[in-house]
Amino acid sequence: MDTKREVQVITRQEEQYPEKFRQLSDMPEKFWLMGELPPGNAPCLAIVGARNCSSYGENMAFEFARLLAGEGVCIISGLAAGVDGAAHRGALAGGGKTYGVLGCGVDICYPSGNRKIYEKMKKQGGILSEYEPGNPPLAYHFPKRNRLISALADAVLVVEAKEKSGSLITADIALEQGRTVFALPGRVGDLLSVGCNRLIYQGAVSAWKPEIILEEMNWKKGGFSHGEKEKKCLGLASEDDLVYSCLDLTPKTVTQLQDETGLPAGRLLTSLMHLKTARLAEEPWKNYYIRIP
Repeated sequence: MDTKREVQVITRQEEQYPEKFRQLSDMPEKFWLMGELPPGNAPCLAIVGARNCSSYGENMAFEFARLLAGEGVCIISGLAAGVDGAAHRGALAGGGKTYGVLGCGVDICYPSGNRKIYEKMKKQGGILSEYEPGNPPLAYHFPKRNRLISALADAVLVVEAKEKSGSLITADIALEQGRTVFALPGRVGDLLSVGCNRLIYQGAVSAWKPEIILEEMNWKKGGFSHGEKEKKCLGLASEDDLVYSCLDLTPKTVTQLQDETGLPAGRLLTSLMHLKTARLAEEPWKNYYIRIP
């Protein structure tokens, strides 16, 4: 398909121009769009975080987005590598809509590794940019576009961020815009968790499970289905099934899992090894375990 024919130009004089952008003191005069804009009354969450995220951060971004998108929440991010891409993938997997705000022209997929996501988003959401088609992804574009990511959203979730991170710029802008800021708590001493833990210390809402966001934003629809665990456990040995049913998105220690399963340490560790081999569980830190979506 001819990309040029897919691109719309929306100016601030048009009715289609988002009301949320009009609230910005430096609103763009116009922007380019492929796909569609989020519906005006739809709940929107921006998910941002480190490009070089951990596998734990990637899994969390995917799973939060998947579950929230399934509840009708539009997921917004920047289509970058790492957390951004995982959030978009999660929203698509959840059957929801997701929107990318780019630091280059909408006709450029950057990074190129996100091409499949990019193509799906044009049909299951949208891609927009204040930079004219053909504009390359220059470094100074990205901090500026962050204000549009948070402006489109009602709230922002930071998944992983180092002490000095572009995601923290987005969080600061979001606060200035009156948005609610959530942060995924991380392990003390983990460089990728310093930014999130600091945000929580400064007053951001600690989002250790997706339900917290739904409740805090009053987006609750009746909760998530817990049938996914049972579906994934088909074919597992009974003890492996038991251990998997106790795993969650929040890391649990071996001691916690022993208390919940009642299994001796040796048998518990054997089941955890089986689940890791089957890519149903992961050990993000030593002796801490999570389920893999």
